[in-house]
Amino acid sequence: MEKKALLKAFIRYVTLNVCGMTGLSCYILADTFFVSRGLGANGLAALNLAIPVYSFVHGCGLMLGMGGATKYAVCRAQKEFGDKKGLDADVVYVHTLYTTAAFAAVFMLMGIFFSGRLAAFLGADAEIFDMTRTYLRVILLFAPAFLANDSLLCFVRNDGAPRLAMAAMLTGSLSNIVLDYIFIFPLRMGIFGAVLATGFAPVISLGVLSRHWITKQNQFRWERVKPSGRLVGTVFSLGLPSLITEAASGIVMIVFNTIILGLQGNIGVAAYGVVANLSLVVVSIYNGIAQGIQPIISRLYGYGDRRSAARILRYAVRFMLAVSGCIYLLFWAAAPQIAGVFNSERNRQLQQIAETGLKIYFTAVPFAGFNIILSTYFISTEKALPAQAVSLSRGLILIVPMAFLLSALFQMAGIWLSYPLTEGAVALAGAAFYKMDRYKNNRADGDGM
Repeated sequence: MEKKALLKAFIRYVTLNVCGMTGLSCYILADTFFVSRGLGANGLAALNLAIPVYSFVHGCGLMLGMGGATKYAVCRAQKEFGDKKGLDADVVYVHTLYTTAAFAAVFMLMGIFFSGRLAAFLGADAEIFDMTRTYLRVILLFAPAFLANDSLLCFVRNDGAPRLAMAAMLTGSLSNIVLDYIFIFPLRMGIFGAVLATGFAPVISLGVLSRHWITKQNQFRWERVKPSGRLVGTVFSLGLPSLITEAASGIVMIVFNTIILGLQGNIGVAAYGVVANLSLVVVSIYNGIAQGIQPIISRLYGYGDRRSAARILRYAVRFMLAVSGCIYLLFWAAAPQIAGVFNSERNRQLQQIAETGLKIYFTAVPFAGFNIILSTYFISTEKALPAQAVSLSRGLILIVPMAFLLSALFQMAGIWLSYPLTEGAVALAGAAFYKMDRYKNNRADGDGM
């Protein structure tokens, strides 16, 4: 594929997905802002304790969407390239929908019967228990909408409609922000209003996505198929790194919340909530880059054009590094102002902890961006094991012991340092994985990073 055409496709898909994913991440950021204004530090602490469950639901949706859509794109490309014996792409689509429905049912049952136990498990004390339980129950009851939205966004994007996917994500996010304000302030619905606004957002996004079917632009079709455990396993395997990334962020938040509760109490958790929720927005930018390149790389891989796939990866890494520089300069220069936005009670302790956290924690941004993009590259080329290794290492295996060790040595500074040190170590290992993969596939002729 020609360089000019590759660059044009890269710019089109990545810019649209970065805009869409950034908007999507504002689900939680809007909650953080309005909850901090309307409910103070206790509301912010309750929100931060409940967010890991949202991350897990969102991660399951991305696992099914990214895994199913990647396999769908590869199958379509192989058919177009002349492979008549390959798997029918529509079969992948149908299996993904079946599995999404099964996950949705499990989450809804958890919301109905276990939200209180879950709130207690996450560390909610008597002061914030009711708010945490309310947030968890509503999020889990809206799980079908979150899962369907995440899955179908990936399929629509891989079906040649990245602009529609972006429009759906932005519309859902904007509605979340507007409804957050209406429910929390004029209607005084408290934490229930915040989570209700978040739950309505994917429903509205799905309404926008429905245009793809109404206008009959979709190339994937529903058909009666015999269930295949092997195909579902393939979807899980390819999508697992996306789940690991999201779920691990939730696990890390639980671990960090537990450590910080012992060090600084609810105020410390609220300050960490500011940093963690801003981190979700930053990570969403990198996810936007990664999900933007996924349809292109999967198609090129299906065609057998590995050289062009490697070139797309280079474009993504260079763009990510430029964005990372801008992001860190912003957090370094404006840390007091950013922390102040979420500190409606002008709590000095919260302000100081958040400012320090912003400056240290976000030194990780270039490493985190590289790891997310590289993991998606491996997914897109059906190399599940290195993708899973990168995701597990950065999301669980390294960061949890690092957090306990460094917090014991340096208190709160150790908490903030554990994230950049983990991402940096994984980035080095990820680069080694990529070099070994290139060597194995004899792609050393000028395609290096």
